[in-house]
Amino acid sequence: MRKLSVFMHVSVDGFTARPDGAIDWIQIGDEMFNYALERTEKSDAALYGRKTYEVMDAYWPTAADQPNASKHDIEHSTWYKAVNKYVVSETMRGKQLEKTKILSGNIFEQVKQLKQQEGQEIIMFGSPGLAGTLMNENLIDEYWLFINPVILGTGIPLFGKNGTEIKLQLVKSIPISGGVICLHYAI
Repeated sequence: MRKLSVFMHVSVDGFTARPDGAIDWIQIGDEMFNYALERTEKSDAALYGRKTYEVMDAYWPTAADQPNASKHDIEHSTWYKAVNKYVVSETMRGKQLEKTKILSGNIFEQVKQLKQQEGQEIIMFGSPGLAGTLMNENLIDEYWLFINPVILGTGIPLFGKNGTEIKLQLVKSIPISGGVICLHYAI
């Protein structure tokens, strides 16, 4: 059975973005990119909510082609173009996209089926709304939370009001430059 891992930046007070969706407070750098590369090398599928997919798809397919492309841009762009992508969306239902399948309707059953397929890890970058929904159904196996040293006070919460208690086991905590702490949890 494949595992589904969430890779998410979070403020100290549990928000994944500002109320308008802005993520300008996230600290990124080479160490962070190395963790992203480590996860993508162990995955062959990506799961996104529609909004996150639209942001990713607007940038990553051509990121490596830019004259100032960084090492991370080249590596992640290569992975993004090769990986099978699954997008949870009712509004994109029926769209035919290369290496992308739209999941709509009973997404819980579809994600369960995806996890039962042969393959490597399924990784989900961002998509806090989808993460909250999948948490309620216990479909997430691991959390890679990057706690950024900022208190936003308001915004889009990761854990929201799901009403479900989920016990986590800390696998490791890793300090990263800039005051970011990576907390790797498993179910």
